[in-house]
Amino acid sequence: MHIIETYFECCGFDHTFLQGGTSVYLWNLSRAFAARGHRVSLVTPAHGRLDDLRGRYDVEDLDYSDEYVLPLVLDPGVWHGFPAEVRLPVRTTAHRIRLEGVDLYFLSNDHLDRLPDTFYPPYSAKGRDLVFFKPLVFQVDSVRFLRRWFGEERAIVHAHEPFYHYLLPAALRDDPGKLVVSTVQSNMPITKKVYAPEVRRLLELLGSGAGVPQDPGPDPAGPDLEAVRQYQQLTHLHYEYPPDHVALYRLVLENADLIDFLSPGQLDFYASFRDTPFEALFARLPLARAVKENAHKMFVGGCAISDRWLAWDPREVDRSAVLDGLGLDPALPTFFHNARYALHHKGQLELVRAVDRVLSEGLAANFVVRCISGAPLDDPYFREVAERHRGRLHLESERVDERRVFEYASAADFCVFPSKFEMDTFLIAQGEAMACGAVPIATAQEGMAHFRHARPEPETTGLAVNRSFAEDDPLLTAALVARIREAAALWTEDPARYRELSRRATAVARQFTWDHCADLHLAAFHRLWRGEPAELPAERALRHGWFDLLKDEEITEEAAVAHGDPGAYARLAPVDAPVARRFFRAAWERADFTTCERIADRFPTAVTAGDLRQLRERCSVDGDGTLVYRLPHAERVQLVTPAPRGPAARALPDVRELRRTGPGVFQGPPPGPGARLLLTLSSGRVTWDEARHG
Repeated sequence: MHIIETYFECCGFDHTFLQGGTSVYLWNLSRAFAARGHRVSLVTPAHGRLDDLRGRYDVEDLDYSDEYVLPLVLDPGVWHGFPAEVRLPVRTTAHRIRLEGVDLYFLSNDHLDRLPDTFYPPYSAKGRDLVFFKPLVFQVDSVRFLRRWFGEERAIVHAHEPFYHYLLPAALRDDPGKLVVSTVQSNMPITKKVYAPEVRRLLELLGSGAGVPQDPGPDPAGPDLEAVRQYQQLTHLHYEYPPDHVALYRLVLENADLIDFLSPGQLDFYASFRDTPFEALFARLPLARAVKENAHKMFVGGCAISDRWLAWDPREVDRSAVLDGLGLDPALPTFFHNARYALHHKGQLELVRAVDRVLSEGLAANFVVRCISGAPLDDPYFREVAERHRGRLHLESERVDERRVFEYASAADFCVFPSKFEMDTFLIAQGEAMACGAVPIATAQEGMAHFRHARPEPETTGLAVNRSFAEDDPLLTAALVARIREAAALWTEDPARYRELSRRATAVARQFTWDHCADLHLAAFHRLWRGEPAELPAERALRHGWFDLLKDEEITEEAAVAHGDPGAYARLAPVDAPVARRFFRAAWERADFTTCERIADRFPTAVTAGDLRQLRERCSVDGDGTLVYRLPHAERVQLVTPAPRGPAARALPDVRELRRTGPGVFQGPPPGPGARLLLTLSSGRVTWDEARHG
């Protein structure tokens, strides 16, 4: 096959040319494809670095020149003082480097050559500087290059991160020679939108017959979910846009041939947002229907740990020398964290709070915490904690040699990754540390489930904490404190158990190789190449409760009960009182009170008087106006009151945490108009309930 990889940054072949992890992924995967005998091309911007590349590589200037005018239709609500349409003259040249069996094509013009140091336009450029459209220029340029340079050659175009290629699937949809596979590289908000008139104009320029989906506007869910809608701005999961915008992921869903994900959990999360504050709202958006209708296109191509990390031997690292060099005590259990500095995304605030607490309480342990920013951390609390626990905590923000990071990981006994908001999709850094034998303490995020730290015995590799969708989350801090203490006790008091978990962690992490990643991709690519229709696995439909897409014999009782769907169950067997009781209890545990009420109404003999009283009296307002909420398995209850709708596009709701007054009992102010209750359950599920008077 001819596989054409395309992304805004495909520079993983040269560390001086590297900006992000996607680039490393692309280079490793491309090399693996080429090693299997496939023809591999990479298409990317030159980013003004051609002269730099010429000093180290044989750069071939191709006989390619493309001159055209690029029309940019600007959103008047953003680009104040700019004309409605800007016409950019473009003259693009192409240049090639041949390396390790891969052809790298670099596109160069006045627009793509801007920002040679950072490549990516800063978000602050939006509405102010047309450099913001540099990625969009590349999208148009890459489509034109694919058509002109490769002509009618048959190829699989493997594009990465929908925000950087949403035009490609629509532009190439009617080209029988170009099969498009889209990889969802990060969990960017699935409802992220772009200005629809801009998209239409560019697709016209590219001669595409693909239509732009129409959205009904910002209120498809109705006024009853106003508090839920406004709260999403605090979750990093969803933002709202005016009605003249289109969801870029929908453009990809409806026009790509296949959709590729980095892990099974990432695919599942992006299909339903199960157990998150966004789940209820997402289910009522048009995009949820588009996801379901195109779910058969989705597959897991995977991700991997670098060959270098897997080749190095952790046993060759002198643990004592490494820890002594950091001013730490090699005789103590050592905890390691390694991630870019992202205070809330990576759960680093809660991590440092937890470290501060356990060390202040006298825990004998070391902590090596890397929050990589390339400069000293500007957070005074972080600096204060590091100073307070000198000799127990090494806090680092500088970039260091990769071998040095490997030595840190090899000297560690545990690795801590409390990532939040489901923004991590594979988390290579956790896999690297596990490959060195570090036992993970990590969030039970779906996107990280492949590391098995949240699995029960006999498969577990470590210790899990519940997911978090809140900034500065005291529940996450408390969970980390408990797990760190548990881990230190395990290391000290049960070394055999620790060694078994370390062995499992190593074995699991070392499965994630680029050869395996290539196998997963090539299996899907070959089916596409042969013209075999993609099919939705029954198991995935069961996980998401898409029973209308299943045959009767594919439905399971467990799935029907888990999703609170008696109708699906009835396709297998009658729903009698004992079965209805199962439905009620399962719905109660996940705080699905709508299903509880439905079961109680249809099967009154299946529900006890005590259950019915618990259900219908869970929320009340006392005579003095105090809101009282009772749910035994709730860990936190918050009252979310929507702000009045006004000219502000992104009004924030008022969020107040109810005070816990006893086991499963919470009190707070009386609910105002439109208020809802946000529940965090002991299972980690986050869901909504009515704030009614009972």
